[in-house]
Amino acid sequence: MRPVSERWLRTVRGSHQMVVEARVVPPGQTGVEPVGATLQVLSGDVSMDATADVRSTVDMTVLAPWPTGPGSLLAPYGNEIHLRRGIRYGDGSAEWVSLGYHRIDAVEQDGLDGAVRVSASDRMAGLIDARLLQPVQHPLGKPVGAIVSELVRDVYPDAVIEWDDPLLAFAGLGRTLVGEESRWEYLQDLITSLGQVWWWDHRGVLRIAPPPSPTQPVWAVDSGEGGVLVSLRRSISREGVYNAVVATGEGADEVAPPRAVAYDEGANSPTRWGGPFGKVPRYYSSPFISTTAQAEAAARAMLQQTLGVPYNVDLTMVPHAALEPLDPIVVAHPHGQELHVLETLRVPLSAETAMTGTTREQTLMVVGVS
Repeated sequence: MRPVSERWLRTVRGSHQMVVEARVVPPGQTGVEPVGATLQVLSGDVSMDATADVRSTVDMTVLAPWPTGPGSLLAPYGNEIHLRRGIRYGDGSAEWVSLGYHRIDAVEQDGLDGAVRVSASDRMAGLIDARLLQPVQHPLGKPVGAIVSELVRDVYPDAVIEWDDPLLAFAGLGRTLVGEESRWEYLQDLITSLGQVWWWDHRGVLRIAPPPSPTQPVWAVDSGEGGVLVSLRRSISREGVYNAVVATGEGADEVAPPRAVAYDEGANSPTRWGGPFGKVPRYYSSPFISTTAQAEAAARAMLQQTLGVPYNVDLTMVPHAALEPLDPIVVAHPHGQELHVLETLRVPLSAETAMTGTTREQTLMVVGVS
């Protein structure tokens, strides 16, 4: 969850005045107060999806001049939009939550006058677009942090990259590797092999971190007096649920590639390996995995993100702009309460619209590795 004050957490549960701001900014800024031109936002939302290649996208309608050339504010030639949503308190002060930086992808207008619709994507879209013009080779022992910096800053020269575990950035490659064509796929494979996830956060910083602990909820989506739950729809499906991950290294230099298996061995887990749910493994192999420890870390992290009761909830709730995908939450209703992990969120940019999200119920599990 993005940082907010206790005052925010109290106020968002009651009647309050929301405020929203969009600024068109030159590419490459970081922080929650960038310099740029303010737009008048009429409607729209920010959609976030933990499972998507591009985590955050924007679709909004604004009052702004139609772009007439490459230097126009909304011309899709590199300008970004920084969005934030906040609460205006009774004393006139405001507290803001940044919704991140998004590159302008497309603009539309009905007729020759009136509002302009803007579509935008977070900075991961730039890494996906920037395919390699020629193969890149990284030698045995090169630190993975140096590889990430090289490939990211080739696209975003001023990028700020933040590792939750700085020591991990100094881990050396276990073999010489070559990136062939897709810059993003090469980086994605590297980071996944380390048991990490990555995304551009609300500050415009590229974060590399382990998946959040699913057992420490950051917010309660509850009904009743003082609650924020508007409605919910439930479904149960086995789709996308695994109770084991097999991670292996791959490379012509390996006689016996490193291999590890992470599996759900919780005695009371409904997805327990070998229990009534059955045995449903997922396989992952990567040339970046060169040791058993790396294989174990990758398998454990991947299992944590896919394991859980196959019980999903679609929520409609009072907007809380600080929530993010992968945040653990408690869903409380008249029949009880459950621990869930947010998978998607849609944050509205107008006061009239509720926030929606989807979750997966998370069981307290025991992950075994062999």
